[in-house]
Amino acid sequence: MTGEQIRAMDKKYNLHSWSAQGALNPVVVERAEGIYFWDADGKRYIDMSSQLVNMNIGHHNLKVIEAIKKQADRMPYIAPPFAADVRSELARKIIEEVAPDNMGKVFFTNAGAEANENAIKIAKMVTGRHKIFSRYRSYHGATYGAANLTGEPRRFACEPGIPGFIKFFDPYRYRAGIDFESEEEFSSYYVNQLREQITYEGREQVAAIFLETVTGSNGVLIPPAGYLKGVRDICDEFGIMMVCDEVMSGWGRTGEWFAFMNWDVKPDIITFAKGITCGYVPIGGVIVSHKIAGYFDDHLLSCGLTYNGHLVGCAAGIAAIDVYKELGLLENAKKMGVVLKDELEKLQKKHPSLGEVRVIGLFGMVELIKNTKTKEALVPYGIDPERQMAKIVGMLIAKGFNTYSHENMVSVSPPLIINEEQIKEGLAILDEVLDYVDTLVVE
Repeated sequence: MTGEQIRAMDKKYNLHSWSAQGALNPVVVERAEGIYFWDADGKRYIDMSSQLVNMNIGHHNLKVIEAIKKQADRMPYIAPPFAADVRSELARKIIEEVAPDNMGKVFFTNAGAEANENAIKIAKMVTGRHKIFSRYRSYHGATYGAANLTGEPRRFACEPGIPGFIKFFDPYRYRAGIDFESEEEFSSYYVNQLREQITYEGREQVAAIFLETVTGSNGVLIPPAGYLKGVRDICDEFGIMMVCDEVMSGWGRTGEWFAFMNWDVKPDIITFAKGITCGYVPIGGVIVSHKIAGYFDDHLLSCGLTYNGHLVGCAAGIAAIDVYKELGLLENAKKMGVVLKDELEKLQKKHPSLGEVRVIGLFGMVELIKNTKTKEALVPYGIDPERQMAKIVGMLIAKGFNTYSHENMVSVSPPLIINEEQIKEGLAILDEVLDYVDTLVVE
């Protein structure tokens, strides 16, 4: 089929997520390699968002592909009650080679939303409590429980919501409206707010606090010094489970296996997906502490999925962990993260439309504004009647810079295999498009 035939068939038969279908004109992709992919006309795109911040090892990694082929040929599936070598080995690698030393076992899922769904259930089962705290600027998935966990507008389709889901605000200094004298004061302010809110919700009723360790699609909001420790202290004091959603920020994205490792804290539960197989096969999971794992020695784990620990996904995960190590991708994320941040900050000085740059490792977001004095967002809270953000992202993609936007922000989170020359190649395109965005600045 030609590219046009594929596109026409796609639009006729497929429903695309988060989109009004009539306006779609999807790029038809024919092949991908490393940090690039090519469309049906042979045009090359640099993948500056790692697709959906999941292609950490890049496209077409032959080691992972070979592991998938080998497992599919030998035994692609066996039901969750059975033990299988790749299922056992991936769990072992996660616990012994990746997770912190307080972690005991893994419950595998198909993706990140299901990981969070099951983490909610586990926290409620272990604590016997029913309230769950999560942040407004969070995205934890689109299934019903995960959507209720989510704080931003993508939860609205699942409302009226499930009782017991409580929201609190992220530390977001750029838009806090308060002139904090130090990062510690900034952190303390938000920790104390959370403590007060928990008190008024009933400390003995709260099962868990869910955090995207680094808030992902809603802005790459990096926690200030002391914030995660403050949340950990609240959880310890009141017997609350601390759950770190590492679906997007995990697997080397910030330069550590999991983002919370940058702040020397240990959660009770970790949820993951995306970078465990980098999209080659869907898989996710919930990592629980030794204490939680021990609880289920004598209590029913009321969780189950037909494809729990799918063998092909497990084989891909084993190979992917080895690739991270063999290619030194955590180290490269730290090294290239410095380059990415420096280059974006150069663009920030040049372009009045670029309000703030936030980068940790190769996890980055740029925030676009239309007023330099008030910091007014180019598009407030996703309200975009003139489709400005869609136009900006469309311009980037048309020039070969693949990314996505959310509200007034554009993701800059390339694969962890990227080098300095490729970062500059991608950001040269962003530089061009920001020339247009600057024309939208009113003051």
